Amino acid sequence: MRLRNVKGSREEIAANEYSLKEVEKNKGHWAELFADGKPIHIEIGMGKGKFLMKLAELHPEIHYIGIEKYSSVLVRALEKMEENPLPNIHFIRMDAENIVDVFEKGEVDKIYLNFSDPWPKDRHAKRRLTSKQFLARYETILKKGGIIEFKTDNRPLFDFSVEEVKEAGWVTELCTYDLHNSEYVEGNVMTEYEEKFVAKGNPICKLVFHPVY
Repeated sequence: MRLRNVKGSREEIAANEYSLKEVEKNKGHWAELFADGKPIHIEIGMGKGKFLMKLAELHPEIHYIGIEKYSSVLVRALEKMEENPLPNIHFIRMDAENIVDVFEKGEVDKIYLNFSDPWPKDRHAKRRLTSKQFLARYETILKKGGIIEFKTDNRPLFDFSVEEVKEAGWVTELCTYDLHNSEYVEGNVMTEYEEKFVAKGNPICKLVFHPVY
C-alpha cells in the first residue's frame, strides 16, 4: 500500500509531547524514565494507533509504546491522542530494524505485531517482522517471561511465521487460524485493519509465542 506523504508531518511529530525523541539515550534506562515500575509493552508497526490507545485506556497500569516508521501514519495517531490524552502511551518514529539500539536486554515485557507488511517476495523474507532475523532482535529486548502476540489476515505470512517460530526454537502458546470463531476471541482488541477484514468475513490468524526461558 502506498502511503501518502503528509506535508510537515515530521516537524509535527518532533514537536508533539507524546512523541519520544533521542530514544537511543533511553536504552537501559526506560525504568528510570518512567520511574513507576510499570511494565512496558510495545507495538511495532502501530499504524494510526487505535489498538494501542484502547489498550492504554483499559490498562493504566502498563506503559505502551507505539513504534511506527512512517511519519504520515504516526501523525494521525498523535492527532487522535490530542482528542483523548492518555498518560501511559508514548510514540516513537523509527524503523523496527533498529529496535535493539533503543531497548536494552530485558526491558520489554510484551510485543504486539498487528497486520504487518507481508513482504510477499521471497528475497524480502528477512524484512518480515516475524522472520528469524527479527525474532533474534526481540529475544534480546524481551524480559524473561515476555511474550509476542501476532495477528494477521494474510495466511501465507502466518504460515511463514509459524515455521520461523518453530525453526528459531521458540515456544508457541496459542495458534489459531480463525480468531473470531474461536475461544480465544474473548477480550480481543481490534485494530482498524482487523475491523475492516472481519466485516468482510476474512478469518484472522493469531499466534502467541516466546523464547525458551
